[in-house]
Amino acid sequence: MKDVNSVNELIKEFEDIIVKESNLIKDESIVALKHIATGKYLSSFENLHYRTGSKFQLIFAGSPAVPDPNSLWKIKFGYYGYYKSPSNNYTEVSCNSTNHISNSSKYWNDNWKFNDSKLESRQGYLKSNDIINISVKKLYDDRGDYTPNGPVEFLRSHDIQFNIGNDTFQEVVCHNERLGGNDEWCIELIKQHIWTIDTK
Repeated sequence: MKDVNSVNELIKEFEDIIVKESNLIKDESIVALKHIATGKYLSSFENLHYRTGSKFQLIFAGSPAVPDPNSLWKIKFGYYGYYKSPSNNYTEVSCNSTNHISNSSKYWNDNWKFNDSKLESRQGYLKSNDIINISVKKLYDDRGDYTPNGPVEFLRSHDIQFNIGNDTFQEVVCHNERLGGNDEWCIELIKQHIWTIDTK
């Protein structure tokens, strides 16, 4: 280590590293994604589904106060079919499981990217409270055909609202237009995944 002249300085350096490490977003960490423009958290309810398009579990910008159980995320790979939003021509955003799909591995999408909205790509290195843009490269078109050169779309929330039953939701979509304030999210670390070594 450079510029460490005493044991106390070494201990201080070690403490700083531990603090920085504890603030990093790591694989399988639990996070909340706060929409910068509205202060609302990316949310979903388990039994709330789109009535058109994919009919998958719906995603929306929810409560503005603090993260609740419906706004906590563990980002994993998953099937992503592309359907139009119920209120416009953007791409619907949903949660779903691939367990019901035979050969589900063909639908796994590892192309979600988290980029610093002001600076550069930080693939593999994000810390709590970074302001980011979230994007995905669409690998399948609206008909379900594989498109290796598909467009990159960004996660956006905006003022457009829609109803399902008696409930009103603030929409979250993916788009491939110019980026702006509606495309910025703050990633908040809620809990880091603790890796263990299996000794069996």
